[in-house]
Amino acid sequence: MVGGRRFRPGGGFGRQLDEYETRVGVVPPPESPAASHGLVDSAVYLRGHRFASPSGLAETYRCLQEQDDAMAWIGLYRPDIEQITSLAREFRLHDLAVEDAINAHQRPKLERYGHTLFVVLRAARYDDLREEVEFSELHLFIGPGFVVTVRHGEAPDLAAVRRRMETEAQMLARGPEAVLYAILDQVVDGYAPVVAGLENDIDEIETQVFGGDPNASRRIYGLSREVIQFQRAARPLLSVLDALAIGAGSASDDEELRRYLRDVTDHLTQVVERVDGFRHLLQNILTVNATLVSQQQNEEMRSLTAASYSQNEELKKVSSWAAILFAPTLIGTVYGMNFVHMPELNWRFGYLFALLLMLLVCGTLYVIFKRRGWL
Repeated sequence: MVGGRRFRPGGGFGRQLDEYETRVGVVPPPESPAASHGLVDSAVYLRGHRFASPSGLAETYRCLQEQDDAMAWIGLYRPDIEQITSLAREFRLHDLAVEDAINAHQRPKLERYGHTLFVVLRAARYDDLREEVEFSELHLFIGPGFVVTVRHGEAPDLAAVRRRMETEAQMLARGPEAVLYAILDQVVDGYAPVVAGLENDIDEIETQVFGGDPNASRRIYGLSREVIQFQRAARPLLSVLDALAIGAGSASDDEELRRYLRDVTDHLTQVVERVDGFRHLLQNILTVNATLVSQQQNEEMRSLTAASYSQNEELKKVSSWAAILFAPTLIGTVYGMNFVHMPELNWRFGYLFALLLMLLVCGTLYVIFKRRGWL
């Protein structure tokens, strides 16, 4: 950023600035991410210094009309229809841009409507507690003498951007395009913690995959969706920066701003390349996980097959011995019947014959089962 010594302009403006700082302090409370819906902070700047902090839109309009070469920076958080309509009427915003700002859910883009630029940005924030990436949308109207920011989420921290710009009067004095650069820089800088968080999640997933965690597939799928959403937020922003560099905004006439925009482009290119690498890496991890799961299932099937085969062999042995033992039981049962007229009951060698018959049947069954490998 451009550093600059805070100067005290002379004349009536210098006295008014002294009176203002004496009345409310050096810098009024900046817009906060946790602010309520509607107007968060409105300020009028002259030569890079905060001249007034109007309490409403109507007062902001009056301050702009009273001061030549002044710039208004109006910060809104999920504004209502009346506020958007008032801004559209005062700054002659195009109906299509106003409609996009109301409905949100837009992809990053830059569009020019006459002398007004309409920019859509997607900010990202990594939630360490839930290990998830949160996305929010930011709309900007940039025109001669005004900057209107419309946030539809908690990120980015525009309060930090405003504080930083107000301490660098020379940069802020460059006009609305300087504010646009500062916001772009904040959004892109906010991508770095997200990249670090995603990288840490991928490392944890690799440990889960090779550790055999059954929940790894679900987490890979969820992280892949976050990476895709991150790509959709970051990659189109390259086109926005390229368009600004080649003249979509008047910043193309300011060589110093163009240098800073190229620096933001370099940082964003690194982010996009790393996110592209994350997506390919997750695809490879998913393939490896599917292979490992398949191998594990095959091992389990082999174990089940081996256990089934062992049980079958044991069942064969039990069945064979049951058949062998059943033969003498059957013979003994037959000859144990109390009938008078039965063969061999009065035969001298009947008892010996019954025993030999039992042994013969058992021996025959044993040989048969042994040859078949059941015993």
